[in-house]
Amino acid sequence: MRRLGVVFAGAFLAGVMSVPAAAQTFPDPLPNEPIPSVETLPDHYPPNWVLVHDFNMNSIVDGRVAIADIGSPDRALKGFVRATQFASFLYSSAKNEIYTAETFYTRFDRGERTDAITIWDGVTLQPKGEIILPGGKRQASLGYKSIFQFTNHERWALISNFTPAQSVRVIDLENRTVLNEVDLPGCAHIYPTGERGFATLCADGSMTSIVLDEKGQVASSKVLEKIYDIDKQPMFNTPAMAGTTAWFVSFYGQLKPFDMSGPVAKPIAGSWSLGTAEGGTPEWRPSGWQVITSDAAGLLYVLMTPNGKEGTHKDGGTEVWVYDPAKKARVRRIALKGAAMAVDVTREATPHVVVAGADGSIDVYDAATGAFVRTLGSTVAHMPMSLTVVTP
Repeated sequence: MRRLGVVFAGAFLAGVMSVPAAAQTFPDPLPNEPIPSVETLPDHYPPNWVLVHDFNMNSIVDGRVAIADIGSPDRALKGFVRATQFASFLYSSAKNEIYTAETFYTRFDRGERTDAITIWDGVTLQPKGEIILPGGKRQASLGYKSIFQFTNHERWALISNFTPAQSVRVIDLENRTVLNEVDLPGCAHIYPTGERGFATLCADGSMTSIVLDEKGQVASSKVLEKIYDIDKQPMFNTPAMAGTTAWFVSFYGQLKPFDMSGPVAKPIAGSWSLGTAEGGTPEWRPSGWQVITSDAAGLLYVLMTPNGKEGTHKDGGTEVWVYDPAKKARVRRIALKGAAMAVDVTREATPHVVVAGADGSIDVYDAATGAFVRTLGSTVAHMPMSLTVVTP
């Protein structure tokens, strides 16, 4: 049997080698690739691009901010910058810069701690500077957009501290310096107001507004008592901004607007409920990490779960409910392919709803009809926690 196998193999090879050279075809050789080969991104990102905060929970030291083209079904990922150790990030369309607030250790995951804001060039995705945050105070938490915000026409940034004492640092992004630290006992999160200021929610149900002077020092402050009931209507900490109106939604589906145009945040009369629908087991409630957003026309989009009960506010939603706040009415329901943790709406001529799935997928829907358009799969991020659309 061994001899027969050798004879057969020899005959087969002889047959192959006997093919005339003229009958054989070979592909053209690939051109030489220049080394190094470096691509760059445009000076202004198009409105169909979205920045995705990837926490990469299985390896938090390898978190990132990914830039994705939602119009591309096969090559959506345009690039990414690092965002390590429970980072927060901001994007400036005007400057085309990405800011990541990060934490580093001298021994990778241990040793001496350094907190810093890294400034990334939006074209090259290379770091172009950093601002050291002293004291080891930066708040490291999951996916909260409201702990890192712009003020003063994006010249400054405000960043939360937690030790567990709470405070906010005022950062001069242009001169790359720390201007001030504002103590906020019992209050958390940052909501920009007026020219140079911010409001914050407090544990007793009040809201405090802080006005900053041209040097970043506190010029004035005002407390509004009992603006919400933290026991009966606890609010998600990140609102949808429609112009200068901040729309907060509660765990139980109540919408509450605030006017943020002036130095002091002011509640707007007319809180109302999202309502309900058939199929809730036991009931429909908002749920997710980035649970509410708005489009350019001022419509509101809320992630909803039919399994709403105590403790489900971070489970993720299986539908997006669309509301017209002027009419206080739901105008559309968008059924999702799966549970989503974050939602945002692009500023394209034909807007799209973008959702980040609990399984890491990024899905795209037509905002006007709710029709499913495409999925980017899980090629963009491992664990997307929040979405930031490109605005003009």
